[in-house]
Amino acid sequence: MSGERLLWAHSPGRNGGRWHRLEDHLRGTAELASRFAAPFGGGEVAYWLGALHDIGKASCAWQDKLTKVADSGERVGIDHKSLGTRIAHERGLGGYAGAIFGHHGGLIDTSSLGQSLKQGFSRAKDVASAEAELPRLLPDLPANLRHTIPEPWLQDRLVGEMALRLSYSALVDADGLDTGAHFDGLAAPRVRADTDFDHLYQRFEQRRAAMLAERKPSPVDGLREYVYDQCLSFADQPPGIYRLPAPTGAGKTLCAAGFALRHAARHQMRRVIVAVPFLTITGQNAAVYRGMLDEPGAEPVVLEHHSQVNFDDGAAGRWGRLAAENWDAPFIVTTFVRLFESLFGRRPSAMRRVHRLAGSVIVLDEVQALPHDMLVPILDGLRLLVQHFGATVLLSSATQPEFWSLPTLQDVEYVDVLSDVPAVASQLKRVRYEWQLDPAPTLADIADQAADAVDTPAGHPPAAMVVVNTTANAQAVFDTWRDNGDLDHAWHLSTRMCPAHRQRVLETVRDRLTKDEPVLLVSTQLIEAGVDVDFAIVYRAMAPADSLLQAAGRANREGRLDHGRVVIFAPADGSAPPTYPRLVDSAATHFGPDKADPDDPDALAAYYRSVYSTLNLNACDHVGQEIQRARVDWAYQTVADGPLTDSGHREHKRAFRIISDDGISVVTPQGAGTPTERAEVEDLIHRVRTAAVPDLRDLRRLQPYTTTVHPSVPQRDRGIRALMLPILGTEVRVGALVEWRGDYDPHTGMIFDPKLEDFIL
Repeated sequence: MSGERLLWAHSPGRNGGRWHRLEDHLRGTAELASRFAAPFGGGEVAYWLGALHDIGKASCAWQDKLTKVADSGERVGIDHKSLGTRIAHERGLGGYAGAIFGHHGGLIDTSSLGQSLKQGFSRAKDVASAEAELPRLLPDLPANLRHTIPEPWLQDRLVGEMALRLSYSALVDADGLDTGAHFDGLAAPRVRADTDFDHLYQRFEQRRAAMLAERKPSPVDGLREYVYDQCLSFADQPPGIYRLPAPTGAGKTLCAAGFALRHAARHQMRRVIVAVPFLTITGQNAAVYRGMLDEPGAEPVVLEHHSQVNFDDGAAGRWGRLAAENWDAPFIVTTFVRLFESLFGRRPSAMRRVHRLAGSVIVLDEVQALPHDMLVPILDGLRLLVQHFGATVLLSSATQPEFWSLPTLQDVEYVDVLSDVPAVASQLKRVRYEWQLDPAPTLADIADQAADAVDTPAGHPPAAMVVVNTTANAQAVFDTWRDNGDLDHAWHLSTRMCPAHRQRVLETVRDRLTKDEPVLLVSTQLIEAGVDVDFAIVYRAMAPADSLLQAAGRANREGRLDHGRVVIFAPADGSAPPTYPRLVDSAATHFGPDKADPDDPDALAAYYRSVYSTLNLNACDHVGQEIQRARVDWAYQTVADGPLTDSGHREHKRAFRIISDDGISVVTPQGAGTPTERAEVEDLIHRVRTAAVPDLRDLRRLQPYTTTVHPSVPQRDRGIRALMLPILGTEVRVGALVEWRGDYDPHTGMIFDPKLEDFIL
């Protein structure tokens, strides 16, 4: 190959245009990766990872094949990652060279990098011709790159492991943006300018004041203002780990945002990331924050991201990697699943956003909902982000777990942003607890009790809520009300309904509560963590202690009654998630009619300690400890996919997972509120299904109509499986995006028990 021959990284874009010069792509990716990694000290490492990542494309064989397949859009199919990996490794980057090897397929266990390189070179062709181009393409490449690695990354294996995650993220995001800009015919990648958080904080303050001035006064307004002022005063302190242990009803949503924005402004941080456990809170909080921060006609400040679409599915192809969400916005609202399965993932589409965590304020709302089995790696990851990568973490919850009783955080300092939590909790105590455990009532009994309380309110507003542990139980309670003729004032909330449908129900319920009109509401757990509703009476099926207390936070929330009623019952015919039995046993040990109430702080602390002990979180064979050992070994595939078994397969149940069963994402146009809205959703589905490269904006717009179905649902019923039509890919399976073509109850959502005749043609 002549030294003067033009080398290409990519053929022309979808709309024609120019070829993409390899030299331009290498430098463009390097410069962008360096910019992304600079805030955590990895700018030089990321630069050379970017400069070397596609150097293998310089081979004559690769160039010739690109020319041959350019018109067809086929893959070149010749390894181009191994050469850059080897050069980076040999010149001192060591294990960090794994970022280059995995920039398409994902990070692998570092111990297998050598063997994987051998296999990669066996699929490469004419490597010598590519290496001969190195002096021309990268004349400034140093002979030794070890000096580019910050010293702390070399001294501590866990610091280095997290540094590689962040550096890899910077590389794959830069690569995706530079490649995407070429295929979109742009002169340069789209990268948002740095945010003026002082301006955003001032906007937030002004709009919050205006909102409060318009809102109906509440007896707890003074306490909420006290909590908010405390948050602002602590926001000026240095970056670190903070806790917001405010009781339910203290206004944590606005308090956490005020702290985060002011802290970001004072310390020149890059963004605010708010993560919550449930999609219901995601939509609710994002709507509040948009009202406080977005400007009409301007680029949105708030990005809501909770898509369940699996961009790493093999059927997604290159567009999946390019379309994956990279959190390029000042204020992100996401879920625990998206946040932590990205942080501890290994695939490029999930991890391209991870570098955004460095130098950011990370708010974990309702932190008690973090899965116990994953606490050790989660807490250690947060520790590292704070201590070594410039982040601040705010742990927000009315039921603060005893995280510092675990060895992972024992020596880590934290700050409570409330100086007198017991006094605030005492002033916000607004309920009395009642217990119906023995004899155990049926779900129908509880439904009848709630209906009677609404029909004969006896001095309190005609509003009662029942919170149960499964969607089937919620359906059973609602069906009792439906059979008894209560449909005019009964509502249902569960994940069988899409988010847009749930939001309409919440808006209706809140409106009726404000007007003191009769309301019966049954919901699964999704109602209790941060959802702003105020009932006179709440019935809660027996559950883990934090869930009991969170449900109580929906009773007499505004403090307008002398006290609200919280009835905790053990349903004789109820069901519960598989993780509940041991947690419920621990709750029953500490709380009950002759014991403490769930809002007793000492009993709650003892409960958490007993849970951690019961679950053996510190045992060597616990999955969290196994993940930690894999992290020390830089075994990224073991963390994300599970350890190898003797048969050579990955044991996925021992992998990092926020939820134990990945679901199937189901778009339900039937959940739209109007025929016009439904037609718009169906048009979006058609565009995504037929597009050569689906538009990320279309996928975002489908989120309000997308819910997640447990994979067992279509597996156990072929009829239901036939009602799920793939939108992306060709199969109905975990990680897929499908359209629901079955029945959708206007009150309870998707119907999973169709009659036999529904399948007779």
